[in-house]
Formats: sequence, C-alpha cells, structure tokens
Amino acid sequence: MASLLPFRQVLRLFNIYHTLVRNGLDEMLEETQVSWVFRLPLYLTPSYWLSDKTRPRGERIRHTLEELGPIFIKFGQILSTRRDLLPDDIAEELAKLQDRVRPLPPGQAEEIITQAYRKPLDVLFREFDPEPLAAASIAQVHKATLNDGEDVVVKVVRPGIRPKIRQDVEVMYLLAHLAQRYSADGRRLRPVEVVQEFEHTLYNELDLFQEAANCTLLRRNFENSELLYIPEVEWDYTHKNVMVMERMHGVPVSDMQTLRDAGVNFRYLAEAGVEVFFTQVFRDNFFHADMHPGNIFIDITNPEYPAYIAVDFGIVGTLNPSDQHYLAENFLAFFNRDYRKVAQLHVDSEWVPLGTRVEEFESAIRSVCEPIFNRPLKEISFGLLLLRLFQTARRFNMEIQPQLVLLQKTLLNIEGLGRQLYPDLDLWQTAQPFLERWVRERIGVRAVFHNFKEHMPELLEALPELPGLIHDNLAEIRHVRKHRTETITELRALRSEVEQLGQKNRFSIGGGALLISGALILALESLYVLNMPLLGVVLASLGMVLFLLSWL
Repeated sequence: MASLLPFRQVLRLFNIYHTLVRNGLDEMLEETQVSWVFRLPLYLTPSYWLSDKTRPRGERIRHTLEELGPIFIKFGQILSTRRDLLPDDIAEELAKLQDRVRPLPPGQAEEIITQAYRKPLDVLFREFDPEPLAAASIAQVHKATLNDGEDVVVKVVRPGIRPKIRQDVEVMYLLAHLAQRYSADGRRLRPVEVVQEFEHTLYNELDLFQEAANCTLLRRNFENSELLYIPEVEWDYTHKNVMVMERMHGVPVSDMQTLRDAGVNFRYLAEAGVEVFFTQVFRDNFFHADMHPGNIFIDITNPEYPAYIAVDFGIVGTLNPSDQHYLAENFLAFFNRDYRKVAQLHVDSEWVPLGTRVEEFESAIRSVCEPIFNRPLKEISFGLLLLRLFQTARRFNMEIQPQLVLLQKTLLNIEGLGRQLYPDLDLWQTAQPFLERWVRERIGVRAVFHNFKEHMPELLEALPELPGLIHDNLAEIRHVRKHRTETITELRALRSEVEQLGQKNRFSIGGGALLISGALILALESLYVLNMPLLGVVLASLGMVLFLLSWL
C-alpha cells in the first residue's frame, strides 16, 4: 500500500488540474506559468474543448471547489469572508459555500439517521423535513420536531467523506514535504506541522460526539451571557455521525438588509463580536474556530443590543498558557505602539532566532504597523498589510507557529465579519480595554487573591492534616540536617585523605625525578662527559628519600 501512495497522490494532483481545466479555469493556470509538459495532454482531452466558459467566473470557481471536495470548500469559505481581497462577483459566489453546498441525494440523510438509531423516522421524530436547512462540506442539517414538541435540527455527516479527506491530506503532505526539503521558505514556514494541525482539526470535525462536547463546553462558558447564545445538545439523540440540538431562529449575519430593516445597532454588534472572540481566547482558552458567516446568526429581539448565536462546533481551538501570555503581551504592546517590546517578545518566545537584532526587528515592525493605526477597518488594506508582514517575517527568518494557525484563521474571519457589519470599527480601541483587564487579573495582587480563592477548597480540605504535616516536615528537616552533618564529616575526611594522597603523589613524582637526574649525572660522569660526581650522589640520595616518604 505504501508503494502505491505516491502514485495515488500524483493521480490526485492531475485530477485537481483536470477539474480546473474542465471548468474553464485554464486562464488561471496560465497566470501561474504551468509548464506545457503538463498542460498539453489536458488540452488534447475532449473535456477541455467542451468546457463551458460562458458561465460567470465566480460560479465556475465555486463549482470547481465543490467538485474537489471538503478541503477545497473550506478554503473557499475562508476566502469568502475577505471581500477586501476578492472581486465582488467571486466573493458573492464563494459565500454560497458557507451553507449552500450541493446536498446529499434525496433519501440518503434519512437512511443514515435510521441506521444510526436503528429506528424509523416516524418513531424518532414527530416531524422531519427532508429538505436540508443547510448543506456544508462535511455535513448537512435538517429541521425536525421531537415527540415532546421541541424544535430541533438534525446534523448528518456525509457518507464516504473520510477517504476523500485522507486523499487530499496525503497530497498536502506530499507538497509540504517537498517544500520543506527544497525551499528555505518552506523550512521556515514548517508546512508539515501546519498540515498535521489541519489534519487533526478535520478528523475531529467528522466526530459528532466531539462536536457535541465542544458545544456543551462553549454553552457552559457563555451561560447567561448577553453577547452570545449557544444551542443545547440533545445528548440522548447524539451519535458519531448524527447529532440533534436545539433549533435557533436568528437572522443570518450575512442578511444585512433584514438586519438594517430591524434597526440593529451595528456598532454594538461589531464591538460585541470582538469582545466575544477575545473572551473565548483569553478568559476561557477555548474558542470557536470556524466563524464564517454561515455559522453565525443574530438574535434581533432587542435591536439596540443584539446578540450572536453560534452553530457548528466541529472546529475549536485552544492555546497553552505560554502562548496565551505572549499573545496578550504582544497585542497590548502593539496597541500601545511599543514596537520594542513586540520585537523583544518575539525573541523571548523564540518565534524568531535568538540571534536576531532587536533594534532592527523593532524598526521593521514599526514600518509595517504604524501606517494602520487610528484608522477604521474600511481604510486599512489588509491585503497589503499581510504581504508586508510576510516579507518582514521572511527577512528575519520568523517561523510559523502551527499551534496558532487556527487562531490566525479565526482572526481573519472576525476581521472580515467586522468589516461587513461596521466598517468604521476601530479594532484596536475595542480590544485594548479587554486585554488590559485580562493582564491585570493575572498579574499582581488581584491574581494572587484569585489563585488563593480558587485553591481555597483544597487548602481547607488539607487543614485537619496540617499539624501532622508540620510534624512530619520538622522530622524530615531534622533527619536531613543529621544526614547533612554526617555527610559533611565524611566529605571532610575524604578531602583530608585526598590531600594526603596528593602530597604523597607529589613526593613520589619529585623523588623519582631527582633520582633519575642523579643517576643520569653519575652515568655521564662514568663516561667522562661530566665531572660532577658529588652533585649526582646528592640528587640521587634526595630523590630516594622523597620516594620513600611517599610510601609512608
């Protein structure tokens, strides 16, 4: 099987190429200067000449991504939120990938549900709508009503999707290994580790037990929140490939006209979105990492203070405490325009090589970031900013942090959403107070009090055992001191012995040297070379005395 792997990967690459050409996107291939060695065979196939180039390019791109499978659909979903980077016609079509992917054939979802529960639909549900409410790359959702009258949605994983994902992940690994082996930039970007993170995320998304657990934790974190509502999971109806949860009745965040007609406060909504994101990342260390518009709805019951409703919890992210700390410090230093600290934090965290000159790195960061301050989102060219940041990272050999890839993806989604809702949003001023509060809560007297309060139950539980612990510790200290005294005495004796041995060695070496010197002089005297017999006798005698002393 392992020997067939490269061939399967190469075959998939040609399939991707063929799909692009069949959908009339060969002009994009020409822009990438693909070799005629690969292009010519495809031009000779009937599909190239029969391709329909009369359809709008956005529609052709969307159909291509749908045909290529879930990984490409997710890529299109991410792009769809970046209207500042895409022409309007392409952005409009890619937005359909958020919840309007081609549904399963009629009856297939019902078959999957009955197999999972081993019961017919009319026993499980009072009502079940065969038309999908939404269809995405991994699963599709249907409206239903439980026998007790509760309105729910039923999520069904597409059958046979795991082999398709595995096939594309193998191609990604192939390209990542090639990039890492033959490209200096590839080694810096750590593509293999990035693919590993992406693979882990994708396979988690296929397990609806995992998604249900993610949803439950997020719901607990935002219980009674006025900013975000998370639906409740019906655990009795949850299986590995089927999940049932509370049905939401909000307005899709992309339906701007309905939101305007309802008189929604867009500034509050945009600022609340930023606060929700930073709360998840820094307070809870558990964040929704698939926040494209298809997964977000708005509760407009109170238009002046609307609330978010989130769905689809297959992709979530976490950070370790070290990354949390460095990110918060970086954000705050950035907001305060303290580029020196930003540079130093990157060096301290080893995100750039340890030998990096902090002053030079500080200057480079300032030249990139200073032009975007005190500007609303609508006046910031994030395409240009990302390009310049990449150039700076390349210049200083800054490595990609695979554990932060999900966070970076989510930040792109949040920024794109904010640009759509309220282009005048000042992202920096909105986020800064929250981060300052978070840092204060973890540093200083308040942090000490919080930790003491958090561990108070354990301290109270251990209080009855405290006298015994003190007695045991004092006995241990006495034992250590006694052992230490004995050890010091033994070390002193050993040191004295070593010193004596050293003195004997010195006597032995010196005596041997004098004895040899005296014998050499006497030998030369016997050969009439020297005439100093008395000196030879004295040296030899003295050497013999020292040599004998070394044995006493």
